Amino acid sequence: MRMTRRHFLTISAAMAAAPAWADTHSWQGHAFGAEVSLTIKGGSAEVLQKVRTRLLEIEKLFSLYDPGSALVWLNNEGVLYDPDDRFIRLMRAADVANAVTNGLFDPTVQPLWRAVAEGDDIDTARALIGWDRVQFDAGRVKLDAGQALTFNGIAQGFATDLVTEQLHALGLTDTLVNIGEYRALGGPWRLGISDPMHGQLGMRTLQGNAIATSSPTAMQLGQQMHILHHKARARWSTVSVEAATATLADCLSTALCLAPRDLIDAVRATDGIQRITLVDFQGNLTSF
Repeated sequence: MRMTRRHFLTISAAMAAAPAWADTHSWQGHAFGAEVSLTIKGGSAEVLQKVRTRLLEIEKLFSLYDPGSALVWLNNEGVLYDPDDRFIRLMRAADVANAVTNGLFDPTVQPLWRAVAEGDDIDTARALIGWDRVQFDAGRVKLDAGQALTFNGIAQGFATDLVTEQLHALGLTDTLVNIGEYRALGGPWRLGISDPMHGQLGMRTLQGNAIATSSPTAMQLGQQMHILHHKARARWSTVSVEAATATLADCLSTALCLAPRDLIDAVRATDGIQRITLVDFQGNLTSF
């Protein structure tokens, strides 16, 4: 099985109260090109089916793997009229992440990603990157000529939040949702943080919050690491972010892999951030 960054954050222990496992339902499947899982305490097969239906709806919006998704339509046509409200919610979250990280989080990197993967002209692809050239409001999303978006650094976290919100609305209070990133209702849930080069480096506890982990070396794209930017390079082997939402944790863990320490110090003051863990390429861990 090909290793990706989403395999580096794994469940190493479950709820602290072991008897709770006597009344749980679990599901494992695939979404957004990755393995996903859901564990519910006190749920039912009917609840799991509702979640799976919701997940298919979300994937239909943001997947690069589904030729009929809204994102693929936007990339092919350059404009998307009357977008789903959730599409605009994600666009707004991406806009905030772009601003907070001084442009390191930039969904317009997709042409560069494709050029590196397919051996196309890199300079031409770099010239297409620029989130500030994307226009969007409630009625329309419009790309500049030649641009394309990828939400692979935020859509999994966003989907995790939407599913978690759905479970909360259904009255569940003890769940662990994993759609590439993790978010908990209730808990505590114990997770292990691992680095692709240095193995497991620590444990984290989730209780009503979220965590996302990114590792640039988790997957090679040609001769390059898979987290790309037209002006920055990977500075950290692994970055893990704990936050109030999986959306925020996801986009920041991705972008901060490219960030110098002074920018990370500034980002950690962002509302909703609870802890950032850095692993450098020598295996040294810093957590704050």
